[in-house]
Amino acid sequence: MAEVVKVEWAGEMAFEAEVNDFKIMLDAEPRVGGKNRGPRPKPLTLVSLGGCTGMDVISILTKMRVKPDYFNVEVSGELTDEHPKYFHKIHIRYIFRGKDLPMEKLEKAVTLSQDRYCGVSEMLRKSSELTYEIVVEE
Repeated sequence: MAEVVKVEWAGEMAFEAEVNDFKIMLDAEPRVGGKNRGPRPKPLTLVSLGGCTGMDVISILTKMRVKPDYFNVEVSGELTDEHPKYFHKIHIRYIFRGKDLPMEKLEKAVTLSQDRYCGVSEMLRKSSELTYEIVVEE
């Protein structure tokens, strides 16, 4: 089954994307002709990765009956210096807070997401060094 998104030019450097019946405005910085009306495309790749793996982890933990009080996914990417610039290094931080969070279950959920379920991780791993860590905060 093919996924289809529409990306329509909205003038100057802006584009409006339609994804799952939601609209997202993309734009560039003023220094390159944009008006800063929305995010740039490349960071949205990191958003997709964080959302994909985050949904996996929460789904898996729910099945394991582990419920964190707080869960956040931070994704950082390092761009190449040369064009075409792409994220050649990506690091994911899975940040948890809560009582009685068994580390072995957190690790299993993250590993399953990375090794089996997250298609965005799988795609990006083909062009990027993908690393991750689990942080449990008090």
